[in-house]
Order: sequence, then structure tokens, then C-alpha cells
Amino acid sequence: MLTIALPKGALLKDSICLLKSIGLDFSGFLEPTNRQLQMPDPTGTARAFLVRAQDVPVYAEYGQAQLGIVGYDVLKEKRPQVAQVMDLKFGRCRLSVAAKRSSHYQSALELPPHSRVASKFIHCAHEFFAQLDLPVEIIPLYGSVELGPITGMSEAIVDLVSTGRTLQDNGLIELDVLFESTARLIAHPLSYRLDTYRLHHWIEQLRSVAVV
Repeated sequence: MLTIALPKGALLKDSICLLKSIGLDFSGFLEPTNRQLQMPDPTGTARAFLVRAQDVPVYAEYGQAQLGIVGYDVLKEKRPQVAQVMDLKFGRCRLSVAAKRSSHYQSALELPPHSRVASKFIHCAHEFFAQLDLPVEIIPLYGSVELGPITGMSEAIVDLVSTGRTLQDNGLIELDVLFESTARLIAHPLSYRLDTYRLHHWIEQLRSVAVV
């Protein structure tokens, strides 16, 4: 049976709508009372796992799911061994460097050497500042990263930005954008090569309905 790893959170609703448009219905995951972590499609064609976004590529890499939907930001940070099949065009956001508005920095390059930068995107942040040749200390934070500059623990943050409202409400401004992120369709590499569970058929179905 075809297995699809779906991400909890912001991408879930659009992911389920996309799959429903090709006849795979996992809308039960959207019910407020739902506690299921796996769900079969009513036709018995496929099933879906509901997992943390960061775990979607893990399930795809190890073959527990043949397909998965996850943000490019997660792929860029975790660098899993998966086949990146398609840009699904929804869930658009960006990974940015931000600092307190009162700091008057205009770009990340203006940060003092050896500044502290809070982020859950450890690898992406290291890579960005290495390219700038600016030595910084990356502080791992996995909750409200905006509190880093507010409390004085860090000079800046590297975090996902969608509308920018959270930054604005907390007195922060964007300095630089590392990259744009959208939802991506990924596949288990061997399953993709062998066309397990008619994988190519379902991928072509998704290509036919995905937003161009």
C-alpha cells in the first residue's frame, strides 16, 4: 500500500486538499477531535502518517513512506537522502536574519563579529554566516526564537518569516533573506526508481493538479 508522510502544522490543510484532488482523502486528520497518527484512504489505495514536519524526510529516507510533503526549509536544514520530486508552490515563506529594530542594523554584515544568533536552523545559519565570512555563535533555540534579541541572549535570529507580523509585534526587523521556502513533494529514492506502488502514476497525477 502506498504510504504518504504528511506534516503537522501549517502545510497540513493544503497537503490534504492537494491529495484529495487526485482521489486520496485524508481529511479526517483535520477534524478537531482526531487523535489518529495514521489513516487509510477510504478506497484502500493508500494510507498516510501524520508526523512532525522535521520527521517527514526521515520516514521517506528510511522507506517507511514512499512519498512525503515537507517545506524546503526542512530539507535544506536536515539534508536527507530523499528524491526531491516537485515544488508544490504552497506554504510560501522565507528564512531570514532579523534583529531588534532599535539596533539600527541594515544587513547581517553589520552585526559585530562573534555576535550570538539564535535559531533552530543551525546548519543553514552556519552556512550563511560562513559565506559572509562573519564569525558568529549560533545558539540553538526551538521555541519562541524572537525572545533571543528581546532578552539580550542574542544579537539576531535566523527564523522563518511568512507575513512578518510576528517580527513586527516583537520589535524586530528583517535584515537579510537566506532563501525562499515552499512545500515540496519528496520520495523514497529506491521506491522512486522502482516505481513501487505505482509511485510514478501518483506523482504524475499530482503534477497535473499542482499550481504552476
